[in-house]
Amino acid sequence: MTQGTLFNMEEPPDRGRGTPEILGPGAVVLPGLVRARAVDLLSAIDDIVRRAPLRHMTTPGGGRMSVGMSGCGARVWVSDAAGYRYETHDPRTGRPWPPMPGMLQDIAEECARKAGYDGFTPDSGLINRYGPGDRMGLHQDRDERRDAPIVSISLGVSAVFLWGGMTRSAPVRRIVVRNGDVVVWGGPSRLVWHGIAPVPHAQHPLCGDVRYNLTFRLTA
Repeated sequence: MTQGTLFNMEEPPDRGRGTPEILGPGAVVLPGLVRARAVDLLSAIDDIVRRAPLRHMTTPGGGRMSVGMSGCGARVWVSDAAGYRYETHDPRTGRPWPPMPGMLQDIAEECARKAGYDGFTPDSGLINRYGPGDRMGLHQDRDERRDAPIVSISLGVSAVFLWGGMTRSAPVRRIVVRNGDVVVWGGPSRLVWHGIAPVPHAQHPLCGDVRYNLTFRLTA
């Protein structure tokens, strides 16, 4: 399915667990793995953003990111004129980020195990909120432990996950990720370029026209 066919569509019914899709060495899509926990995950997001509200960060060059962001855990990724980095305190409030709920940590660890990564214990959870048309350009996750995987959970409206290669100019695969799908990558694929195509105008019974992404990483 291409991005164009997703726009202005009625969100399809959530799917159950499907056959894992291998993206590359050490990288896999786990369809519907946490669909049954979606309500709990969204409730946890609501609790976190009450204490650390979503905000639109800026790039070091001054550009405004379209995606609303917040997070939890010992350190959370931030971006502003000072650069990309992890901070122990919310720059907006000066307070420590909300601790990572045990449920989120347990789910992230379970997802990693399903992908073959035993012993993963994340210390950072990033929340991205996508409205219609919001996107995330191709990028690498370079500021975290490279010997640990990335666990990415999709909630709400479907989107197209962009999976590239080890260079920004490499060909890009387009994979539809739906509510409850999980993408895990590490090992030889740890620094693959990836992103999200503009999110479609659609409705999901749990989130309305919004897509949430939870990304778990080990930073220290």
